[in-house]
Amino acid sequence: MRIAIGIDWSDQAFTAVTQTFHVYHPTDVTLVHGVNLGFFEQPLIAEMTNLQGYDDFRNAMVDAGRQLLERAAAMVPPDVETLRKVNEIGSPAQIILDSAQTVAADLVVVGARGRSRVAETVLGSVSHRVLSHAFRPTLIVKGPARPIKRVLVAIEGHDDADRITQWLTRHQFATPVELCVLNAVVPVGLDSPYDALGARAWWEGAESYAEEFVKATAAKLLDSRYTVSTKVAVGNPAAMVGEQAQAMDLVVVASHGRKGIDRFLLGSVSHAIVHQVTCPILVIR
Repeated sequence: MRIAIGIDWSDQAFTAVTQTFHVYHPTDVTLVHGVNLGFFEQPLIAEMTNLQGYDDFRNAMVDAGRQLLERAAAMVPPDVETLRKVNEIGSPAQIILDSAQTVAADLVVVGARGRSRVAETVLGSVSHRVLSHAFRPTLIVKGPARPIKRVLVAIEGHDDADRITQWLTRHQFATPVELCVLNAVVPVGLDSPYDALGARAWWEGAESYAEEFVKATAAKLLDSRYTVSTKVAVGNPAAMVGEQAQAMDLVVVASHGRKGIDRFLLGSVSHAIVHQVTCPILVIR
């Protein structure tokens, strides 16, 4: 398994390194640091502003990035067969994405600093940008590093369930885990005494369908390393996942792949979940 991990100076980035090896036993790891020079990234800008010692500043930042990667590399278990370190000047998020593409990573890992949803939408952050633009599964690490024992698998439809099932079958966790397969049924109005549209009958059918859906998905995941249970919740999907995730070590969801303005305007359950839960989130694409 090949994993690319984004590294910066935050404590959460180092937590992401530790968390990666609680979740998986990869054989190939790429540590990626984007040297962000900000406004002075281009030498022409430095010359225009008469910045003294620009070359020294640039070299110092690159050298600091090199030291940062060495510190992160010391945290990688010795049984990892291949370890790469990427230290380049530019947008950190883009360098992470490009590096993951170059090494054909199976998974991208980044730490989240816990900014609010509004702040991420308006200001941006490396984790948010990576999650929004990655074409590969992404692990967003939140909170302290922890062993993975209980995993919530949130599924919306058959496409989600199939992609998640394939991933969990192909890439098993580092240790045996308990999986809980969850589907949330959005409630409809059932208060009318006339029930002219047959809402009550539809609702009973929806609940029955959800029960069969989670059981069928759970059956595909039965394995010597997985203990699987199911749950159907009633309510807003993101809120229900957030509630159930409080007792979990990891949440697994699938992204519907919306991009750019569509995501900003329409949102998605997977992105809402990322902002709701406080434990690591694995987003399957």
